[in-house]
Amino acid sequence: MNTPNKLTLIRVILIPFFVAFLMLEGTFSGIMALLIFVVASATDWLDGYLARKNNEVTTFGKLMDPLADKILTLSAFICFIELSYFPAWAVILIISRELIITGIRQLALTNDKVIAASWWGKSKTILQMVTIILFLLIRVLPTSFAYSAFILIFEEILVYLNVILTLVSGIDYVAKSWDLLTFK
Repeated sequence: MNTPNKLTLIRVILIPFFVAFLMLEGTFSGIMALLIFVVASATDWLDGYLARKNNEVTTFGKLMDPLADKILTLSAFICFIELSYFPAWAVILIISRELIITGIRQLALTNDKVIAASWWGKSKTILQMVTIILFLLIRVLPTSFAYSAFILIFEEILVYLNVILTLVSGIDYVAKSWDLLTFK
């Protein structure tokens, strides 16, 4: 197993630890959740960089790297519902998009095609990871600041930006893959 694939597996292994610390109360657990998420997110960039640089792109990596990203970000968003950081309707839209695109990618694989991540999809992933990091940072701030009007408005804007970019990137994938969707 090459280094990029090991990094992808490390990201998957970090997810339960991230979720555990995220769901625990207290500043220490909040900081740990933030650190674990940042490290896991960094492996996403690093595994892709190394795979391209060293010409170690594998079928495993093409499949598991985006799946690991989805599991990481969706775990955060689902926990954010429980913590009242993100509305359930927004997370349902995000999850629906991810499942639809995963289905299209599986369909493409059965036709010996690989659908690479588009600019919209990469932008969506970056926005989601930045949003999660910002929400985790806000969580460890003093309560008086974390619940200020500015922060609450900022969080609301991030929710809507994530939903909009999620939908736009999903529409982009469906439009580019329309020839695969024969509906027979």
